[in-house]
Amino acid sequence: MANVLNPRTGDSDPAPTQDTADDAEQAPLLREPRDGVPPVVADPAALAEAVDAFAAGSGPVAVDAERASGYRYGQRAYLVQLRRDGAGSALIDPIACPDLGSLSAVLDGAEMVLHAAHQDLPCLSEVHLRPATLFDTELAGRLLGYQRVGLGSMVERVLGVRLAKEHSAVDWSVRPLPHDWLSYAALDVEILVELRDRLESELAEAGKLEWAREEFAGVLAAPPKEPRTDPWRRTSGIHRVRNQRALGVVRELWNERDRIARERDISPGRVLPDAAIVDAALAMPRSQADLVAIKQFGVRLARRYVPTWLKSVDRARELSSAELPQPSAPGDGPPPANRWADRDPAAAKRLDAARSAVGGVAERVVMPTENLLQPDTVRRLAWSPPSPVSADTVAAHLREHHAREWQVGLTAEILAEALRGAAGAK
Repeated sequence: MANVLNPRTGDSDPAPTQDTADDAEQAPLLREPRDGVPPVVADPAALAEAVDAFAAGSGPVAVDAERASGYRYGQRAYLVQLRRDGAGSALIDPIACPDLGSLSAVLDGAEMVLHAAHQDLPCLSEVHLRPATLFDTELAGRLLGYQRVGLGSMVERVLGVRLAKEHSAVDWSVRPLPHDWLSYAALDVEILVELRDRLESELAEAGKLEWAREEFAGVLAAPPKEPRTDPWRRTSGIHRVRNQRALGVVRELWNERDRIARERDISPGRVLPDAAIVDAALAMPRSQADLVAIKQFGVRLARRYVPTWLKSVDRARELSSAELPQPSAPGDGPPPANRWADRDPAAAKRLDAARSAVGGVAERVVMPTENLLQPDTVRRLAWSPPSPVSADTVAAHLREHHAREWQVGLTAEILAEALRGAAGAK
């Protein structure tokens, strides 16, 4: 069921007239930080000065991190930005200053404001900068029903100013960092606390502030993600690969690419694109000439490793049947929902009823259904409901699958009713 989101945002707005389009174009563009671009903190003495300044500041601390996604292997931070009242802004080079534990210590107890915290918390933790409390402006926007929750979109909607975003996907590992990149980075934290304050007011007005606080605490308490089982199965285009021998080629090439990327500290896609891996699996080349005939093996860095790629293909060709990967990865959850009608029609009815129930609540509270309750949690409940089905047993199931208390309170009873109704339907 579609839900109607925040009418102040996104596609739920009325079609813009020329006047409203012109007004949007006139939203002022922030070009330079109000205090200028601070020098990059890149040595112990400068870091000590920044620590003292932030210790003397007050209020929440805006935090952001820039990574080199698509350029480097992994997700380490290559710039950390902070701002606090009374301290101003700081741009810290975490390669030159890899331990920000002293900064974390003086900020202990201070709320840190991040946008899409789940993206930045892992790389901040690597440099020992860990929030004690959190306000996530992206998550706040989702709870409020904003359809467009990118920082630029939310700043323009809520604060009426625009951020230039042309540097969001640059290679932040380069040194020295250009002035305009640093200006962009400083502006991201300059407006973050003001955005936080406005969103907090909206959350309070909507009766969602306690929900948000519970969500923020849950983000901080979440354990590190476990490594994926068979990460090679996420190769883009792998659905085209239909037999186990070819899947073995995908696995061998993916693992070899990952090894090279890790050793060279290069994004795997820059070593060899996913499309090349899939094409090789389908073609099963027997010579270097055959391999180079596949377009993307003959260009850029990939050509340097042609003998290595061919050895990977040959290894897969020589595997015994028992050594070949299974067509699909084993899982601990229910099968894909599109197979339920054939495998278990009663479960399919339960899923339809449960989804409709969650969608109705999401529409009422003006929120995307996936933020009200994770789709996987709903699927698991519908596939294997508790016995007997009651608000209490459904609530226990939801908690077991990490639903927050506010989510349980909104959905447990209505889900129990939906499951009982589906069981009684003919």
